[in-house]
Amino acid sequence: MATVANFLAKPIATVIPRPSSAVTSTSSFVFLDHKPNSLSLKQSWRKLPSRRLFSSAKAGAAPPGKVDSPAAKDEKVQKIHSGEEFDEALKNAKTKLVVAEFATSKSDQSKKIYPFMVDLSRTCNDVVFLLVMGDESEKTRELCRREKIEKVPHFSFYKSMEKVHEEEGIGPDQLMGDVLYYGDNHSAVVQLHGRADVEKLIDENKAGGKLIVLDVGLKHCGPCVKVYPTVLKLSRSMAETVVFARMNGDENDSCMEFLKDMNVIEVPTFLFIRDGEIRGRYVGSGKGELIGEILRYSGVRVTY
Repeated sequence: MATVANFLAKPIATVIPRPSSAVTSTSSFVFLDHKPNSLSLKQSWRKLPSRRLFSSAKAGAAPPGKVDSPAAKDEKVQKIHSGEEFDEALKNAKTKLVVAEFATSKSDQSKKIYPFMVDLSRTCNDVVFLLVMGDESEKTRELCRREKIEKVPHFSFYKSMEKVHEEEGIGPDQLMGDVLYYGDNHSAVVQLHGRADVEKLIDENKAGGKLIVLDVGLKHCGPCVKVYPTVLKLSRSMAETVVFARMNGDENDSCMEFLKDMNVIEVPTFLFIRDGEIRGRYVGSGKGELIGEILRYSGVRVTY
């Protein structure tokens, strides 16, 4: 879990935690001449040994270093060759999520994760995927220096031309979780952007008697990202009896005031609301525990 106070102590843009599931074998960007930025979260992440990410490469998904091959023509990943192209791609995406992978032709981890990003590009139509080969030319090297890329593979997430998150050395599960968390605009989970949205949602569901499960998190919260795919699945399977919603507390002042008023200290916190009243809460990212609590507040008898 992440502590809200830790995020309030520093500007949000500087808080970029490494997830515990991150692949630790990353390649240094040796042509960059500045030192890595330090992380503002004083948190120790458990290191896991490197593991095989793909059992087999998918047809049509050319690895970095061979992106111009005929097999790659049907890919929806846009290849970027300069800073100007990069900025234009961000501008054209408008409010869509943009996922940019920074890679090199000699990085084994880049080659392993790239086929999975290609698969995501084919299924996530509301997300724009970009690939920057850092060692392709001086222009791409300059772009990597500008974006302060230290190691590859490095993934940066943008919305409305603003960087909202970044990760390095991650595996497929973490990448998919990040894409769902930061790019989810059309799911059954109601997106809340302030206290007024919360009050409106409660008023709309007072008469129906449905349980509201409000997922409260922060933009750069690893555990929040980790549990969100479970929230998505539950929102589809329990749509008849439960309303799922979420709010990022650090989105604006109204959201942060809501967290303070609800005494939310750690995230993710799930608030269970029925008939206009908060009936309980669950703090954590345990999938089994969360499902059990939702069933309990839905009136289903749960035996532990």
